[in-house]
This record gives sequence, structure tokens and C-alpha cells, in this order.
Amino acid sequence: MGYRTTIGSRSWLFGDLKALMAKAAPIRSGDTLAGIAAGSAEENVAAKLCLADLPLKSFLAEPLIPYEEDEVTRLILDTHDRDAFAPIGHLTVGEFRNWLLSDQATSEMLARLAPGITPEIAAAVSKLMRNQDLILAARKCGVVTRFRNTIGLPGTMAVRLQPNHPTDDLDGITASIVDGLLYGCGDAVIGVNPASDNPSVLAGLLRRLDDIIRRFDIPTQACVLSHITTTIELINRGAPVDLAFQSVAGTEAANAAFGVDLATLREASDAVQALRRGTVGANAMYFETGQGSALSAGAHHGVDQQTCEARAYAVCRAFAPLLVNSVVGFIGPEYLYDGKQITRAGLEDHFCGKLMGVPLGCDVCYTNHAEADQDDMDGLMTLLAAAGVTYILGVPGADDVMLSYQSTSFHDQLYLRALLGLRRAPEFEAWLARMGIADGQGRLLPQTRHQPLLSAAPGLSP
Repeated sequence: MGYRTTIGSRSWLFGDLKALMAKAAPIRSGDTLAGIAAGSAEENVAAKLCLADLPLKSFLAEPLIPYEEDEVTRLILDTHDRDAFAPIGHLTVGEFRNWLLSDQATSEMLARLAPGITPEIAAAVSKLMRNQDLILAARKCGVVTRFRNTIGLPGTMAVRLQPNHPTDDLDGITASIVDGLLYGCGDAVIGVNPASDNPSVLAGLLRRLDDIIRRFDIPTQACVLSHITTTIELINRGAPVDLAFQSVAGTEAANAAFGVDLATLREASDAVQALRRGTVGANAMYFETGQGSALSAGAHHGVDQQTCEARAYAVCRAFAPLLVNSVVGFIGPEYLYDGKQITRAGLEDHFCGKLMGVPLGCDVCYTNHAEADQDDMDGLMTLLAAAGVTYILGVPGADDVMLSYQSTSFHDQLYLRALLGLRRAPEFEAWLARMGIADGQGRLLPQTRHQPLLSAAPGLSP
């Protein structure tokens, strides 16, 4: 078999579709580490030319990971909506790219198309796109979800308020929550990464978050990002769980490394849905992903890391999540070496997720041993905001003192709102106005010691 193309007098042969996809991917350290990246810029271009001429139907006929060996492959193929796929079924990858960038590809058409897009199709077309193409096409992909507020409406961008603490100190977490709320953050979720895995500690965190939301009648949701089996245990204990969280990947073996499978995710989804804690909707799952997770677990099956990442979105999509985010630079420079690779990966992830109908946000971040800095993050978050990203993160000072990595701060989202006119989830924005934190247009108001949020929080008033 194989795929062949010619450039000038030189002919290139790619052994199978998996190899073709890997060689066509923009160069990044993870694929080089795996030994599957193109060996030269010329080989990369040859693979792109070959991929551009490939019919989209090829991805349905030639799974990159065998159907019999991988439950994610079975999920992708068994749930594929052929009726939704039919309008583009005659196109090649290159023709699909051109169509996505045309005026014919409206938001309404892309929403109807999403169930017919497999992750391999999304990944393939992204490999033919420049950064500006990824931004333009993603901006047209609208995905709206609801729990206690409405996330993803056109012209909006939400923020996850991340008040992590190295010892899970409740007062320290509370102080960070109040700080973030006063900056207008928290409409996506108030989400804590716990330092402990003790269910009693986690239950205490959940009760504190629930108390804050209830006391101030905040139209948002809380999440303690524990392992999903622990979340199931907490639900059975009667803890106030809004969202069930789990990190997921794009292969069965990689998910096994996370300690989950599709059946476990379904059990958690059923359990959290049964609580009926949402007020305006029932999207109650929260997933995180990241390029390189399958490779780091030795579970990538020779598939390039960006395609593995897109396959993770198929796992997410199956459970109608409220939120999904790529923790794009968190895994480290072994997979995304520098700011350039992190930026490209963030734009790819956002595009692929949105094209597949997933509410994709991004933790715009890097680790301190990567060749990146906060200027790189400023660039990526601006590009993602222009692309219509569902949400970003708000971390005190942009420095997560528990996870020891660099993200985006509470005040970064203010810059994006001023620059691009982005609003918050409407229910949350109305709450900010009622609390005297912002005006009716979402602009922050000066705070005083008599601000209701501060005066009602003992020990936190200036």
C-alpha cells in the first residue's frame, strides 16, 4: 500500500496513513522524540502535498489504531454520523481546508457538520493550515454549553478561577476565590486542583466551594479536580459535586495510564447527572487534555501527538461536557519545546476541538524548564481570544504555587476584554452588576471596604 508523491525529480513514499499524518505534522519535539517526525522540511512538505490530495473518506476506511485493539477507535467509528458527514464526503483534505476558509462554511453549517467530523479528519486538515487559518476557521465554530450559566455564546469568553493552594488550606483558597471574583473571573468554573487525594479533605473543599456559591448566589459551578473514581465515591457520600472531572487521552492504553476507561467515565457521568444540580442546563462533565500525554505513557501506537490529542476530543464529545481544555504547555519541553511549538499546539487544539463540536478552552501555560516565557503566553492568549476560545484560566499572579507552572492571571482576561470587546457568561455578568463589582457592560467598578463580597466574608475585608 502506501502513499506516494513527487516533488521535482524526487519521489516520496509514506508507508501508511499513520506515517503520512506524522510526517505532515508541523515539527515538534514530541514527534521527534517518538521517532516519527519528518526528517527534513522537504519531507514535511511532500507529506502535506500527499495529504492534501487524500479523500476524507480514507480516514473511515483506514483507522490509525486498529478497531479491535482500541476502544477509542471503536467509539470514533461506531458513533460517526454519516448523515452529518455526507455534505463533505466527496472532498479531499485540501478541498476541505479551502471550504472551511470560504464564506460557504457558516457557523450554522459547521454546527451541523460537527458530528460527522472524526478526530483524524480534524487533525489532517489542521496540518495543512497556517496559524491564521486555524484562527479564522475556529472562530466560526460556535459551541454553547450550560450548567448554572451559559458558556460559549458569540462575543463571550469565560474564565476558570483556579485558587490552588499547596496545602489545600481553606482560608487561603477562599481568599484567592474572592480575589478572582473581584476581577470578574469564575464564570467557567471555580476549579481547585487539590494537593491531597484524601476523600475527607476533598469533601471539605467541595463544601467550602458550595458554601461560597450558595452564600453569594453566584451563577457558576464548582469543581475539585480529583480522580473521577474518587468523585464517584464523593457523590455516593453525599458531597456537593457540580461537575465530574477527569484528564483523558486519545487511546485506550493512555486512558488506562490515567486509571480510567469509557465505562468509568459513563458511570461518573450518570452519577453526576442524577444529582441535577444545574439550573439552566445539564452539561456536567469537565475534561482536561494535552498533547504528549499518550506518548508519555508509551501508548501512542506510533500516531503523532496532535492526532492523539484530537482523538481525546472524541472521548470528551461522547459525554456532552460543560468544559474541555487543553493544558497546552503543561507536560513540558519534551513534547512542546518552546513558545513557537506551544503556540501552534494551542491553536491546533482549539480548532480541532471546536470543529468537532467540543467546548474547547485552553490553559495558556508553560513549565519553567521550557524555552518559553510570559510574552509567548500573551501572544497565544491573544490569538486564542481572536479565535473565539471558550475560556482561559485565571490563576493568582499567573503563578500556580501548587502545580508549579506558569499560566494566565486574573487581570490578563481584562486586557482581552478591553482589546476585543469580549463579555462574560450573561448570567455571571448580571451577578457582577448586582454585586457592585462591574457595571452593566461588564467593566469593573472601583472596590471599597463596603463592597458586599468583602464585607460578607469574615476576615477578608481590607
